[in-house]
Order: sequence, then C-alpha cells, then structure tokens
Amino acid sequence: MATDPAALYLDPLKKTLAFLLWPEPPVPLAWSRRQGRWPKRLVATALCGLVKPFGLQPALAKTPTAAQREEGQIWPGYADTMIGLKRLDNIQHCVETALAEGIAGDLIETGVWRGGGCIFMRGILAAHGVTDRKVFVADSFAGLPPPDPRRYPADAGDQHHCHDILAVSREQVATNFAKYGLLDDQVVFLAGWFKDTLPRAPLGQLAVLRLDGDMYGSTLDALVPLYPRLSQGGFCIVDDYALPGCRQAVDDYRAEHGITAALHEVDWTGRYWRKP
Repeated sequence: MATDPAALYLDPLKKTLAFLLWPEPPVPLAWSRRQGRWPKRLVATALCGLVKPFGLQPALAKTPTAAQREEGQIWPGYADTMIGLKRLDNIQHCVETALAEGIAGDLIETGVWRGGGCIFMRGILAAHGVTDRKVFVADSFAGLPPPDPRRYPADAGDQHHCHDILAVSREQVATNFAKYGLLDDQVVFLAGWFKDTLPRAPLGQLAVLRLDGDMYGSTLDALVPLYPRLSQGGFCIVDDYALPGCRQAVDDYRAEHGITAALHEVDWTGRYWRKP
C-alpha cells in the first residue's frame, strides 16, 4: 500500500482518468455513428432515428477485459484517457525521474484526445509542489488530419480522420482539466495542426516529449521541431509505436539523426527513450 502523500494522490488520479475504478458502462449507440466502418455507422444511425420519437436512446454494451482496459486496448466510452494504466505509469516514471534528476524543461503531449495524459502530467507537478514548469497541450482539437500522401506516402489510405470520436474540443479538454482542479497558468494550449503550431510555439527546453499522433505525418511534424528542444537526459515517449505509420516515422527520424539510444517497451504499443 502506498504511504507517500504524492503516491496516495497520483494512484487514484491515474485510475480515475482511465476509468478503472468502475466497470465499463454501456455507451450510447449514437456514438457508433462517429467511429467504425460505414455499415456499422449506417445501422446505428437508423436505429437511433427509429427510437428517438419515443424519447429512447439505445446503448451498446462494452465487455472489455481488465487487461484490455489497463493496457489501453479499447476506445473507452467514459475515461478521460485511452492510454491505459501502463502508459500512465510510464508518464509518472519519466516526469518524476526528470524532476528528481533536475532535467531542465517543460512537458508536452502532442495529441491529447480528452486530455487525460496531460492532466496527469499536471497532477504530477502539483503532487510534488512544482510551480516552475508548464504542461503544453498540443492538439488540433478537431481530430486527425486527412492523409497527405504526396508529403508522407506512408499515410496513404489512413482513416483516422474519419473517426469523429477522436475530435474533442479545446473547451471540453479545458473543462476536463478544471474538474480535477488542475486548470491554471501552468497549462498552455497549442491549438492547430502540428505542422502549423509546433514550429512557432512559445517553447523553451523540454524535459518530457510525449508523441500521440497516430500517423506518420503527425508524428514527424512533432518530432522535427520538438526533439531538438528536448534536454539531454530528457524522455521521448511514443504512444503509437504499434501503428505502422507512427513506427516508420520514429524509425526514420532516429536513423536520420543517428539516435541509437535504447527504445524501451512500455506495453503493446508504448515505447520511450532518453536523449543521450
């Protein structure tokens, strides 16, 4: 059992963000209209239309295993993060190590969905009384971009932009920060496509860089401007290494820049390394 005051706060915060303290409840069937292939969306739309005049809202039962929920292998209905417990543990390890070793710089996540990973970063700073570092929250707040195969052939045919459930507004993310009491001037929002916002973002040094862009282009558009800002000994975390586009972008960047630091496994998709 944890006895350290910081751990007593951070452990339940992690589990709350990942909605692991409760069973995964049914989700409104209407949500299926915003994800999945078109036949599923079409059927969901038709059923919702049939029962709407009666004031009913059909729900879809979700029965993921405990392991799937803890490892972030589902798109959850109610959690504020989909990255699971192991990747939240990894964020805690990287941020707390950076604090303990005095690695200079702020924290950033590129691709935040409902904001859970960044909320946890801010919670870690709060738990340790850190007031001189910021958490940068970078996202389009409009979902993922359509693929640009002329610039990034590896993204040809990518369908992430079709999933409206991945589009969470800046206002909703800010509300999520606020409900945990963690919305303040140490939280900085960077709204827009990474290729437009990150090269000119008001950033200094970074201690932790967390990439969650899913695609080749979104991953590279974050790595190119941000990795040079990562301090020596800082952490570069990759959320989506299991996705071919992201993996290729990371491998290409590391090869081009001669990065040979060990790529450590977090779970089935998470990876990280320390900048030499």
